[in-house]
Amino acid sequence: MSESPQRSKHTLRDRLPGFFSAAEITVARAPGRIDLMGGIADYSGSLVLQWPIAAATHVALQLQDEPTIRICSLPSDFDRQTRSFEIPLAAFRLGETSLDYDSARALFRNDPQQHWAAYIAGAFLVLMRERNHVFNHGAKILISSDVPQGKGVSSSAAVEVATMTAIAAAYQIEISPIEIAFLSQKVENLVAGAPCGVMDQMTAACGERDRLLALLCQPGELKGNLSLPDELMIWGIDSGIRHSVAGSAYGMVRTAAFMGYRIITELTGNHEWNGYLANITPAEFENNFAAQLPQQLSGREFLNRYHGIRDSATSVDGNETYPVFAATRHPIYENARVNRFAEILMNWSGLEQARLLGELMYESHESYTACGLGSAGTDELVRLVRETGSASGLYGAKITGGGSGGTVAILAHRSAAPAVEEIAGQYAEHTGYQPLIISGSSAGAGKFGTQRL
Repeated sequence: MSESPQRSKHTLRDRLPGFFSAAEITVARAPGRIDLMGGIADYSGSLVLQWPIAAATHVALQLQDEPTIRICSLPSDFDRQTRSFEIPLAAFRLGETSLDYDSARALFRNDPQQHWAAYIAGAFLVLMRERNHVFNHGAKILISSDVPQGKGVSSSAAVEVATMTAIAAAYQIEISPIEIAFLSQKVENLVAGAPCGVMDQMTAACGERDRLLALLCQPGELKGNLSLPDELMIWGIDSGIRHSVAGSAYGMVRTAAFMGYRIITELTGNHEWNGYLANITPAEFENNFAAQLPQQLSGREFLNRYHGIRDSATSVDGNETYPVFAATRHPIYENARVNRFAEILMNWSGLEQARLLGELMYESHESYTACGLGSAGTDELVRLVRETGSASGLYGAKITGGGSGGTVAILAHRSAAPAVEEIAGQYAEHTGYQPLIISGSSAGAGKFGTQRL
């Protein structure tokens, strides 16, 4: 869908006749993203580099006197159904107080077919609880998205940020794009129940077209936006293997990383890293901690000795066994890789450096795999890119986002579109799945603003 405000207005008005009345409508827009570097190290405090993609979610919101939230999600290439959901605003209140997050998660999980609405309606509850806002009017909300779902390009953050932006504008709540990102993360973590970091929402809210958003996730300090050298471009190829940060593999690796940090602080009695694994250097890790961390550790053994972890989004399950060593090592080395990647971009001297960037991406992909977040499809795509190589303008590739499927990010020469298409063709021959190629870029919700009809 075009980023044009006029086109987004008319598209949303015309696609579901009769949904809105003649009253004013507020339209907001937020893009998906390709995680170029940083990925699952965000919740451990790493620097991350995120690319806002051209595909985006538009949200149109109209206030109504009836104290009900009525949501309709239009069909797309990735979800052929028209989905509808209604909930009274009263469902988010218990007497004089707002519903707690545990109860809200249970409310949306009672009907798995309606869980999708938690990412949208949850914004109202978060604003009630975090901003003490009282909603005296209900709303009609229409969702139109061309962000691929289940592909690891953050369709959930796009809808959360677009919804939060539309609500803020329609109800005249003053919220900055950065705060919109953090509030949207709470929707995903605490209402939808998916343990993501904030990099997805921050890119959807604060990203700039054709630039990499640099974010230090401690918890979310914007470091600016980095321009790619003119010679380079970013593509994504979908593996066809569905990805979800609500899935067990992502949650297990995240939990294991916090377990590793807890063990390290117990070993040293030192909390100088401000709660983040990424603040430990690779040298410190290898010299002081690597030999003392278990490769695997049962949740029960960990809880008996260390009692718990400091993570608001996950908890240790005594019946699970966790990949503590790999999950702890990944963010420590990833933060070093991302900083090196950014340093090369900021001191660009020519295409010979593109191979260095590519090697950092391949190292990142291997580290994902060591954590248990690889997949046959994404590994095959990375192999094909590496095999084709820089002679065809393909410099590097890695799994994007939370892993275990989804999309592979590719760094390539601007002229390499034919080579990317060839990779997609080879993948289709090997697997029988014709992959989606993701290209282009667009601005985040903060730059787009809101439009009024």
